This record gives sequence, C-alpha cells and structure tokens, in this order.
Amino acid sequence: MAKTKTRYICQECGSVQPKWMGRCPDCGEWNTLVETLVEEGRSGGGSAAERQARLERNPPQPLVAISADSYQRTMLPMDEFNRVVGGGLVPGALTLIGGDPGIGKSTLLLQISAGLATVGPVLYVSGEESAQQIKLRATRLKIPGDNLFILAETSMTAILEHAQQMSPRFLIVDSIQTMYLDELESAAGSVSQVRECAARFQEVAKGRNIPVFLIGHVTKTGAIAGPRVLEHIVDTVLYLEGEQFHAYRLLRSVKNRFGATNEVGIFEMGEIGLSEVTNPSEAFLAERLPNASGSAIAITLEGTRPLLVEVQALASTTSFGNPRRTANGVDFNRLLLLVAVLTKRVGTRLSDQDVFVNVIGGLQIGEPASDLAVATAIASSFRNTPVAADIALVGEVGLSGELRAVGHLETRLKEAAKLGFKRCVLPASSQLKQLKDPPLELLRARSLSEALEIALIH
Repeated sequence: MAKTKTRYICQECGSVQPKWMGRCPDCGEWNTLVETLVEEGRSGGGSAAERQARLERNPPQPLVAISADSYQRTMLPMDEFNRVVGGGLVPGALTLIGGDPGIGKSTLLLQISAGLATVGPVLYVSGEESAQQIKLRATRLKIPGDNLFILAETSMTAILEHAQQMSPRFLIVDSIQTMYLDELESAAGSVSQVRECAARFQEVAKGRNIPVFLIGHVTKTGAIAGPRVLEHIVDTVLYLEGEQFHAYRLLRSVKNRFGATNEVGIFEMGEIGLSEVTNPSEAFLAERLPNASGSAIAITLEGTRPLLVEVQALASTTSFGNPRRTANGVDFNRLLLLVAVLTKRVGTRLSDQDVFVNVIGGLQIGEPASDLAVATAIASSFRNTPVAADIALVGEVGLSGELRAVGHLETRLKEAAKLGFKRCVLPASSQLKQLKDPPLELLRARSLSEALEIALIH
C-alpha cells in the first residue's frame, strides 16, 4: 500500500525537504517551502509482462531506418510567428509562452487559433475565462468561429478525455498554472501540479503528433512561474515582451529545439489585436526629427534580424551634488561605462551633467554594437551639435576609447541602405568579406574621438 507523507516543496526550484525551513537550502529563496502531501509507494514500473510489452512496442531503431517525411511544418498566416518558431510548427511540438500580465498572450494565441483553424480543428482550453468571455474577445478581434472549439475546464482528466474524443489538430492551454490532476493533493499552480500537468500534455503532443501551446504565468522577476523543469519539458520557450504604454510587442525565442534561438517577432497592439510589423526599422524611425541634437541611429541585431533604432540622450547641468544617470532601453552599467570613457578618453566633462538615455519605441538593446550610437548621442547633446541625418552608427566602445568590430556587418549595412541612409560610421578594423560593393559610404574610425569628429556636424 502507498503511504501518504508530508513533504515541503519549494515553489521556485522544486526541491523536496522533510521539514519546513524559512529559506530553501537549494535555491536560497525565502518563504517558498509549501506543505504538500506525497504518496510514497513501490516504483516497480508494472509487472514483468507489462515491462516486456513496453519493450516490444518501442524497440531501438537505427537512425537510417527512421523516416521524418511526415513531419512537415505547418505554416501560420503570421510570418513573424513563423520566424520565431523556426519556420512553422513542427508536429508534436510543445510550446510554452510567457509574459507579463496583460501583455497580450491570450490575444496572440486566440489569433493563432484562428489561423490554425483553417488547417484543422483547434481545441482552445481556458482555465481563467469562461466560454462567453472568450467569445466576447473573439468578436472584438473579428475572429471567425469555424473549426475553433472552446473548452472552459481546469481538470486534466476532463481535458484529456475531450482531447481523445475530439482528436484536434492543435491544442492550446491557457494557462498551465490553472490545471490540476485529481491524483495529487496539492493545489493548482503548485510545483507538483505544474510539473505533472506539463508532463501529461507532453504525452499528448508526442503520442499524437499534436502541436500543443501552453501559456505560463511569470514571477515578479520576469521568469516563468513554477519549477525550472517546466522549461526543460517543453520544446520551445517564447516570451512576449513590451512596455505597458507602448504599442509594440516583441515575441522572443529563448529555447527552440527546432530552430534558432534569440529570434524576435515584432507586433503592434491595436483595436483588433496584434498585427505584424513587417518593417520595424521604418516604424521606429517614423517620428524622428532630423538634425536634432542628442539623437543617433544605432544598427542593432535582434536574433538574425537587423533593426535601426533611434537612441536619444539629454545632458543637462545638474542641480544636485551627485549627477543623475538614467537609462531606458540600455543597460545601466553600460551607460556608466560610456560616460566614463567620454569623460576620461574624449575630454567631455560630464561630472556636473545629468545624463538621460532613451531608446525610442520601448525596445531593450543589449548588444555592445550600440555603444557608439549611445556615446555619440550623449556627446551630441552635451555639445548641442546634431548628428548628420544620413549617418548610422555601429561599433563597440572599449575602455581605452577604441572602437571594436562587431559581427553580421553586411546584414546591418544592407538594412541601413534600404531605409535611405547614405553613410555609416564603423570601426576601422571591420572587414566586409561577403560584401565587395558596400551599399553606402563607409566612414571608418579607430577611436571614439575620431568617430565623433566624423558624425557630428561642425
């Protein structure tokens, strides 16, 4: 007979402890151990006949004998989504989508459901909204109801039975934290419930070759709520990001077993849901004021996609003893580094200046290739001298004030030329191996001082 014992499970990392402690000894988080009833019994894996039948049913196969011809990707009407998942949905793929509350996860998946319904029946399972509430959203988004079936349910037993009877082509679950198994005593959303429910959906996806989408809540730090094993179970992890007061949303891939990671799809939130932004660089530069001081154009890279974004800076005399440094869209420590290089290597006195840096559109720039644009925008604002309107900038700034080369330069230059830029300031050490005839004039500089002399209008 199985025995029921009390164990304390960490809600952050999933570690099991025999007694309650204020701090988890494995992950170090405070007040995360929750009392849970666990059944402990023998783990023999069934009788000898059952184990033998399992071995005969799934024997090892040589790689050359395995055929993957039937695993054709399903293309969605959204090209941006196809880009992020690696060129369409793979049969049997288990995808986890996370994001802040209200960012548009349910809206995006409801729109994806409408696109998938043109291929086959879609089962949309919601544990957070009623069928009538989903109908109201679908009406607002002008989504047709053909081949799209709504199920408001949280019991895994009922969901699996409906999926078996209906045999949908696609399955969408909103959200995994609301689902529960009757066999487990813990509440929905606990570590054990989330882990076991995700494992059941994995069996459905792999056993029937059904693409399954799971919506996951996020913690206050921005990570997917629940044990880390949840992200290991799924094939693809996507994050929907964006600022609350900006219309743009970025769908970012951080794990993908069937494609490249760090790919980004860009959408715009409107009255009828999320629409694709086919030319994001043009959208981000639409309201740019040419010949304005404190503005520079950076050529950054999101995954394999080049983006031209406007970096604005403002340097003003401080009213306090300690000048302020404010970064919006760039790393704060990177901003402090660039301010120090401008002060020490270029001679731009910023010790009595408040420095504010902002990336237009609510984007977050993390790569060092935007260093030159940020530093140039700060110097432009301090000197009250604009950057030439037809110049884009790319390059990493070192602590000695030197400019270092960056990767994928050919792709960046083509995107800048497409948007009408005539010149580009880049490190002198940059090499164009695949681009013999550059589409725009290259202005090479060895140091930040040389780059400022070239970019700023005299």
